[in-house]
Amino acid sequence: FPSQTITGNFANVIHGLNANHLTDQVIQRSKRMILDTLGVGLLGTSTEVCHKVTQYSKIYSSDISSTIWGHLDFRLPPLYAAFVNGVAVHSMDFDDTWHPATHPSGAVLPAVIALSEAFPQKKKISGLDLLLAFNVGIEVQGRLLHFSSEARNIPKRY
Repeated sequence: FPSQTITGNFANVIHGLNANHLTDQVIQRSKRMILDTLGVGLLGTSTEVCHKVTQYSKIYSSDISSTIWGHLDFRLPPLYAAFVNGVAVHSMDFDDTWHPATHPSGAVLPAVIALSEAFPQKKKISGLDLLLAFNVGIEVQGRLLHFSSEARNIPKRY
C-alpha cells in the first residue's frame, strides 16, 4: 500500500510475528542471550546503583507484583521490577551489545519477565510465548536502531 506510513508498516510487521517465525537457530540464540542477561543481572544486583534503585522502588506497591532478581524477601509492581532488574543488568555493562552501541537484551528481558509474572495464574504464558515476546522486543529495538540517524553517529561522537 503506497499510502501506508513507515510506522504503520512497522506496526503491521511486528503485530504479525508469531511463534512460527522462531527458527531453531533463533530459539537457541535467544536462550543464550537470556541466560547471559540473567547472569549479568544477578551479578549486577550487588552494585551500589542497583541497591539505590531497589531502595527507592520499595515505596511502590501493588496487588500485582513481579520478582526482583536476587531478592526473595520482596516483590515490586511490574514496572518497578523491570526498572530494578534492568538497572542490575546495565550496571555491570557486560550484557550483549550491538553496533552502534546498544544493549538489546538488558532493555527487553526485564520487562518481558516482569510482565509475564503479572499475568493471573490461569493466564500464564508459555516458554515459547516468552521467547516470542523477547524476540519481538529485540526486533523492535533493532528496527528502531536501524531507522535512527542519530544511532549511526554514536561512534563518531566519542
